[in-house]
Amino acid sequence: MKPGYLMSQVFCSRASPLDIPHPRYVLRSNHQLQSFRFFATTFGAHPLPVSPLSRYHPSPMPKITVDGKTIEAKDRQMILQSCIDANISVPHYCYHPGLSIPASCRICLVEVEGIPKLVPACQTPVRDGMIVQTKSSKAIANQKQVMEYLLINHPLDCPVCDQAGECFLQDYSYEYGRSQSRFEEDKVKHPKKDVGEKIYLYADRCIMCTRCVRFTREVSGTSELYVDGRGNKEEIDIFPGHPCNNKLAGNVVDLCPVGALLDKDFLFKQRVWLLKGAPSISPADSGGENITLEYNEGVVYRVKPRYNADINQWWISDDTRYSYKATQDERRIKRFRRKQYGAQLDTIFDVALEQATSELKSLVSNNGTGTLYAMLSPMMACEEAWLLGQAIRKMDPQAVLILGPVPTAAADDVFHNSMTGKQTFVIKAEKVPNAAGIRRVLQMLGGPNATYDELASASRPELQKLKGGWIVGGYLSSWISGETPDLLKKGFRVVQDLLPSSLTESADVLFPVAAWSEKDGCWENFQGKIQPFVSAISPPEGIRREGDVYYKLLGRTGLYNAQAIRAEMGGPFAAVTIPVESASAPAPQFVEI
Repeated sequence: MKPGYLMSQVFCSRASPLDIPHPRYVLRSNHQLQSFRFFATTFGAHPLPVSPLSRYHPSPMPKITVDGKTIEAKDRQMILQSCIDANISVPHYCYHPGLSIPASCRICLVEVEGIPKLVPACQTPVRDGMIVQTKSSKAIANQKQVMEYLLINHPLDCPVCDQAGECFLQDYSYEYGRSQSRFEEDKVKHPKKDVGEKIYLYADRCIMCTRCVRFTREVSGTSELYVDGRGNKEEIDIFPGHPCNNKLAGNVVDLCPVGALLDKDFLFKQRVWLLKGAPSISPADSGGENITLEYNEGVVYRVKPRYNADINQWWISDDTRYSYKATQDERRIKRFRRKQYGAQLDTIFDVALEQATSELKSLVSNNGTGTLYAMLSPMMACEEAWLLGQAIRKMDPQAVLILGPVPTAAADDVFHNSMTGKQTFVIKAEKVPNAAGIRRVLQMLGGPNATYDELASASRPELQKLKGGWIVGGYLSSWISGETPDLLKKGFRVVQDLLPSSLTESADVLFPVAAWSEKDGCWENFQGKIQPFVSAISPPEGIRREGDVYYKLLGRTGLYNAQAIRAEMGGPFAAVTIPVESASAPAPQFVEI
């Protein structure tokens, strides 16, 4: 066997820890070749032909024993991931399931029976019958040594660090470190760096796990970050003139296990232990990225990715990450208004609703059916669109239901691994979350319907008969591009919107809306997956959620209940359930030897 031989091509016996295909397993030197021969000799590995029947009769899941507890592992899985899946705590910094495995932090070294040296749990595949010790004297001594090494130059910034409370270094120092430092020399200090439009790098806090570097190479494919220097001079940096401003850049802050990479937008705003989380969906595009809204005292402070293997995995776009800012815009509409003698005046909800209802009904009685329309925004929840469609059809059985404008970029943003070329992430060109859901609701409601483009051109005869209607916006930015369609300039118009526009300023009755973070509902992404979201905070004082407004229009009692409406809609909506947050990790225990 020569250096460079791909170890995954060797068919080892089931006792071999090397029975896994992985691009890192390439023998690049004679030293590594000798190491491979040692492992092969120890475990009796030898090249064997693979039986054709093995693909039809796969071997059972391997079982390993970790600290006396037998667990099942997936075939070709690493020890560390097997322990994580079984809720067995093994400290780790550099390992992340969405990135390559460098095994550089060395804190996950464990003792495996039959191997004289400690092995990295993140890079050692399981084999049936393997006995692993994570709490042996050798493993604990290594953990303490690694922690002591990492803390030598780490500053005591915990009281002012944004990562405090969710910092791996804090947790592992408490659980695996020493109670006192033996280091008496001066610490190496590095200045704070501005490495991107949204990101600060505190280099003296960095533990060189290289998660951020691997992300920019393997996921975003932009490779702005690299490792500069060696030894105690080693640090993360950007290539000159290439800041970390790609559309996925914020994920490096999520990946950082310590407080080295921080989000400028969240800097010094809130302590993480005060934040609460609510499962939600991205409003930025039709991708349906799963997120968690983190909030406190009625304010959303940040958006974090929520793992979904079929949609966004561990990542989110920066458009999603900062989408909550539109809800905190100072220009946001917060008052009910109605037009009187040609001018808008502030009013209260009941008066605004009464005027809207009476005027719309009057149009139908004076002009006949087919007079009203309702523009259903692709920012609405499917349940809200269902209720408004029913309400407008109750007034006018031939009312036209219109899908609001769907802003679309030129093309999807597609990201690839810079080394393998494999596609890693897609930001959809369709910049609204629920166009597919509104189309489904329109199909379920039946009757006359149209698109925004058809409304703008007024090419169909039934659209020219329209005398007034209910218009819903709720977009995160200005949604009327160019000239307002003529049909939206005339007749009686009830407008619900988040931000002011020429349409809201000329509306006969104006209702403020609740943002997606302030209400419950579900959206359908471009793949046809219907996903629910829940309210994290309450709307600003005085604002009614759209669902509550439509309940009033329909004469229903009580408050809007998204789950009840989904059951009423039936079909795929009835099966939608709120995701259950994962159980919290057990409290760490202090270890000292």
